Amino acid sequence: MWIMKVIAVIGCGRISRTHFPALERVDGIRIKYACDLIEEKAQYAKDNYSKVENITTDYHRVLADPEVEAVWVLTPNYAHYTVTMDALRAGKHVFCEKPITVNYELSKEMADEANKRGLMLNIGVVNRYRKSIEKLAEMNREGKFGNIYHVYCSFRAFRSIPGLGGPFTTKEQSGGGVLIDWGVHFFDLIMYILGGETELVNLTADSYNEVGKDMKAYKHDVPMWAEDTSDVENGTMDVDDFITGYIRTNNASISFNGAWAQNINKTEMFVDFMGDKGGARLSYGKNFEFYDGTTLETIPNEEKDPNPFVCEDAAFLEAIETGVKSRSHVDNVLITAKLMQGLYDSAAEKKEIIF
Repeated sequence: MWIMKVIAVIGCGRISRTHFPALERVDGIRIKYACDLIEEKAQYAKDNYSKVENITTDYHRVLADPEVEAVWVLTPNYAHYTVTMDALRAGKHVFCEKPITVNYELSKEMADEANKRGLMLNIGVVNRYRKSIEKLAEMNREGKFGNIYHVYCSFRAFRSIPGLGGPFTTKEQSGGGVLIDWGVHFFDLIMYILGGETELVNLTADSYNEVGKDMKAYKHDVPMWAEDTSDVENGTMDVDDFITGYIRTNNASISFNGAWAQNINKTEMFVDFMGDKGGARLSYGKNFEFYDGTTLETIPNEEKDPNPFVCEDAAFLEAIETGVKSRSHVDNVLITAKLMQGLYDSAAEKKEIIF
């Protein structure tokens, strides 16, 4: 266990309501500040989470406090770079939610700054702390799959665009649509399971903004996620609601389809790992079945998950204490940022990207 850590949370929106409860369960910390530009959001945090001591609307006040050792950056995507770089320059360790930031070059700058200053910068790739993902990575290391030659992933849903017309669908603020919102999780867990020696070779992608482009005519039969941010009258929808592509690495090839909104009323959230000795289908956020090509058995994985957000927050604090980079350190996540940048570049330029 680490010596008592004094931390702060910058950004008290939706994702903070996952991290605050997790931090409440982590021993050995004080949350000295909850910070948000909108004071009511910071006040909500103080009113609902017992560890929060103070609120502020100015993150510079947080960074100027020498007692604060680490900050959680839970702001909208577009602010990740600025707030994280300011925090690193102020000598703070940083946990930054996914995506690292809105493009690869800025993400690389953040990593370089952290490493130059000897500070920890961890990214919110929570799937790396799910037992099912840990188990699949272990099985791959042990050779249970043999050679994983192809991975297929699907992150598709029926008319599930979040907050249409609001920040989620405005590229200037979010950096992208379904790929940067959902795809980042899928590709990061794939990279983690394939292993640290994986390198990108080339890729191609096509993205579309079709189902949600006429915002006033858009219909959905379930409540819109982040509906309080929606603005179909005056807002923007300039991001991908569908993306498809093909990726070659020095290990496996990867093909995928992702849809925030499709005119097929099915939710298809899974990843298939195809090996020459065995294969597995991972149901996203759940468990997997392994198919043994030697015995022709189907082996279900039934491990119970501890709260992965508690695990990743605790791992960050442990890394600060030990100086050992964890699985969610920015250096281990940059390949996902590079991959997503390549996919967006390929779709925009209508050409193959070679690394």
